[in-house]
Amino acid sequence: MPVKKLKDLLEKENIKYVSIRHSTSFTAQEIAAATHIPGKEMAKTVMVKLDGKMAMAVLPASYEVDFKKLRGLAGVANAELAAEEEFKYMFPECDIGAMPPFGNLYGMDVFAAIPLTEDDEIAFNAGSHSELIRLPYQDFERLVRPRVGDFARKRGS
Repeated sequence: MPVKKLKDLLEKENIKYVSIRHSTSFTAQEIAAATHIPGKEMAKTVMVKLDGKMAMAVLPASYEVDFKKLRGLAGVANAELAAEEEFKYMFPECDIGAMPPFGNLYGMDVFAAIPLTEDDEIAFNAGSHSELIRLPYQDFERLVRPRVGDFARKRGS
């Protein structure tokens, strides 16, 4: 697994998780289909800048960030999508775009969308485009301590 510190954390905390290898896929929707995981349980990590500070917005594969709502939740004046060039160096052990939603391991805030809390499990990229981790949502919340809120909307709505 490319993200050794994530695996070390999960094992140290005695978290039961499943690592699933899959064919190389680049979008959360493709991964959900390839692994037969409901799109609502497949979390994607969207890198955002909140008043210029890098943060993670974690939401279901079939959703998109509502930046106006994210601004309100974060209590910032500006919320925007981060450019790949701005964050790729922050995750040297990860494929670009495949970082797990454990911002706490990288010193950044994490915001989790409410729909992720409605299922027992959450699945996410494990640092590569061919492996994911699935674990109980409650364990994710306990380890990451994300700020949970209403900042996601179904794509196209």
